[in-house]
Amino acid sequence: MRKRDHNLLTNAASLLICGLLAGVVVAAAAFPAVAMSGLAAKAGAETVGKLPPDLTVKRAPQISYILASDGKTPLATMYDENRKDVKLKDVAPVMRQAIVAAEDHQFYKHNGVDFKGVARAFVNNSSGAASQQGASTLTMQYVRLAIAYSASHPADVVAATEDTSARKIREMQYAVQVEKKFSKDEIMERYLNIAAFGNGAYGIFAASQVYFNKTPAKLTIDEAAMLAGMVKAPTSFDPTTPSGYPLAVDRRNYVINNMVKTGAITQAEADKAKAVKLTVKGKRAPNGCVQTKVNSWGFFCDYFYRWWLQQEEFGSTTYDRERRLKSGGYTIVTTLDVQAQKGADKAVRKAKPITSKEAAMVAVVEPGSGRVRAMAVNRNFKLDDPNKPTNKKHSDPVQRRKGKLGNYPNTVNPLLSGGDGITGYQAGSTFKIFTIVAALEKGIPLQYTINSPKQFKSEYIIQRGSPAACPGTHFYCPTNSVESMAGPHNMWSAFGRSVNTYFVPLQQQVGAKNVIKAAQKLGITFRAQEDLNLSATDDAANQWGAFTLGVSQTTPLDLANAYATLGADGKYCEPIPVQKITGPDNKTLDVANPRCKQVISTEVARAAVDAARCPLGDRSSTTKCTGATAPNVKGIVDAPVAGKSGTTDSEKTASLVAMTKQYAVAGIMADPDWPQTNVKMKHGEKDGINPPVYETLRDAMKGKERINFTPPKGKIVEGDQRSIPRVRCESVDTARNRLKGAGFEVVVSDVKVSSNCPAGSVAGTSPDGRTIKGGVVTIQLSDGSGGGAPGDSEGGTPPANGPGNRPPNGPGRPG
Repeated sequence: MRKRDHNLLTNAASLLICGLLAGVVVAAAAFPAVAMSGLAAKAGAETVGKLPPDLTVKRAPQISYILASDGKTPLATMYDENRKDVKLKDVAPVMRQAIVAAEDHQFYKHNGVDFKGVARAFVNNSSGAASQQGASTLTMQYVRLAIAYSASHPADVVAATEDTSARKIREMQYAVQVEKKFSKDEIMERYLNIAAFGNGAYGIFAASQVYFNKTPAKLTIDEAAMLAGMVKAPTSFDPTTPSGYPLAVDRRNYVINNMVKTGAITQAEADKAKAVKLTVKGKRAPNGCVQTKVNSWGFFCDYFYRWWLQQEEFGSTTYDRERRLKSGGYTIVTTLDVQAQKGADKAVRKAKPITSKEAAMVAVVEPGSGRVRAMAVNRNFKLDDPNKPTNKKHSDPVQRRKGKLGNYPNTVNPLLSGGDGITGYQAGSTFKIFTIVAALEKGIPLQYTINSPKQFKSEYIIQRGSPAACPGTHFYCPTNSVESMAGPHNMWSAFGRSVNTYFVPLQQQVGAKNVIKAAQKLGITFRAQEDLNLSATDDAANQWGAFTLGVSQTTPLDLANAYATLGADGKYCEPIPVQKITGPDNKTLDVANPRCKQVISTEVARAAVDAARCPLGDRSSTTKCTGATAPNVKGIVDAPVAGKSGTTDSEKTASLVAMTKQYAVAGIMADPDWPQTNVKMKHGEKDGINPPVYETLRDAMKGKERINFTPPKGKIVEGDQRSIPRVRCESVDTARNRLKGAGFEVVVSDVKVSSNCPAGSVAGTSPDGRTIKGGVVTIQLSDGSGGGAPGDSEGGTPPANGPGNRPPNGPGRPG
């Protein structure tokens, strides 16, 4: 920084006078009771001798601004002190003139210490006058504040402001040093940025905002005079209080009169300024997530805040990280997409009112970057007032009998991201996608067919007598939600119709531990202790038979990010709430960059997405769907979509994931206060979880390009195809032996079809021609009627809902 020119005589005189005045003149000027005390003189001299050679000034705490992804929409502000440094060129000249008139008429003439003022104060205070005078210059006041802000120990802060002659002498010497180092305008700029103006406003930028809702460049004479008058005693001259208002007006007018004396303004300008009624137009800056711009955005803000506290780049402890956030003066552009967030807010509140114990929760993640674009739940982000509580009775009967209130409509719990006791919610059949991924990684293709029975007796051991066990055994025996789901299925049809008895044997075949690892790779985090125990070892994991049915606990954010990983062709990105962080020096921090890595192969991801198009009523050139649990999503979003619905036992939770190439949206409806709720969570069109998900996705996609998912190709689709032997008109036993000998699993259909083969013999097979090695081939029996299926060389008729057929028009039951 530029140094001011000082001649040798002036500098020498300054130091000499400082020494002479120590203990006598300074003490008299500031503290007349000890003016002639030898102890004061001795203390002053010793203090000068102990001073460090240079004044070290740390940057005063700065407010951090949290913005939406557009870089304009305010989300929140966080601060220990509401302050933002500004350049002097961005401050109205009348503000500088007002400060000089209020505090130091000789500021632009002295060298840090106004020796004439010191002498004048000495004479006045020694005379016993009722009105005592001080002699602190603006430079000395700046020194005092700078020492306090640079202190590393509370005792140093006290020493910087205590009423002693030693402090005055210290300020005088440092003031002379500061005047050598900085120009007058630089000192003025620093002073205006560090001074306190009351009502939580520190520095001229915050003061202009708090009192007049404008930038300091636009301050008028009367406004500048009021602010300048406050620095002497911000509490006493507070215009927002009944007692302080008249004092603030008097002080303002006093400063305006002084501005005339210093020549800053004319008498006419002064009269006009004093005639202006003092009106406070601004207000305190909001602080923290509970005071976000929009109440419902607090959940995203809280997620950002928790994320920040976990980043080691901001300090070694959470305390250090919080202090850096609230004092570092950052401008933080978050990932919150205003369009998506508004759509999500509207959707969840439309599904369930904020007074409902059922929480409709939605999280939105951008595939390929991990940027969290929206987080919404039908709750207010606020603490319930303990004196006037508005929260409803606790939904858990045990807690309700104890008189406890629930966390609705008001809560600050991290319902969408987990933590602080929130371990998540069961997401049901949305987890079947992880079994698909694990199977595909093992080389099992999408076309892989399993004859799915009404009830499957697994090798997983559970408690004997459990409702999920086969009668009289300890083996896990899942069933389907609808008996008609039984029959041959491949991954497309099984996922589209959510066939439990397809996915449990598939998981058993590939190993439950591999399915669990696939889920973890894609972004699922286990928080509940039971889930942690089951996933801790391979032996425990391999006995987790119901994992594929979504019995572990997860959050909407984890679930959205897991599907986003698939949408990004297998590239996992850590969920992140920021996209740009700029410090007060205008330097950008790397910590906001996406953190991504390839966790599964591109083809595996594309194949999994291909199957995931079935449940939402979509399909690609390779997709073979035979049902959909949420078939209307494709039409409502009007874009290529993929995802899955999920329901848990007794419908204690309901979930849906729907994604495009740009957004992955996951929604869960549950009761966070009482997971064992007796309320049935729904998917339906009026008050279920499906509308919040697809309406959020629809609104987020408005104006966005429609990008198709890339279909898979190669063996991952069809696998190793083998020819099916011709067994038309043969006996069932002969046909079964020939098909088994060719390496296929054989099923005999109960339904007879029209054929010219003898009644009871084989009319044909489904499929016919070729299918995957080891796949299921269904023998169709002839009724002997003499007919035949047109175009079927074997005379058989494929089942109406067999693999490879289009989905039915009617909605399927969520799985």
